[in-house]
Amino acid sequence: MLTRREIYCRNLPHRAVSVYMYLCDRCNKAGTCFPSIATICEDLKLSRSTVKRALKDLEEADCIKRNRRYSIRGGNASNLYSLINPP
Repeated sequence: MLTRREIYCRNLPHRAVSVYMYLCDRCNKAGTCFPSIATICEDLKLSRSTVKRALKDLEEADCIKRNRRYSIRGGNASNLYSLINPP
């Protein structure tokens, strides 16, 4: 997990920094969490497209890893987000 200072030095858009800080607050000791996009939108007061762009920014900057999760019946569930250590 990046320190709070390091995330600001990555030249990320403010939307990505906000979402990263939110994920940090939601993560367990292993550095993972699984909030839905709708929950992130509601809590941060951001649109769905803005949150999706922020998550894409964070993945491209190697700040997070996103793993798809599925329900028992095969439908989509919330993604599992893992915070990645800085290179």
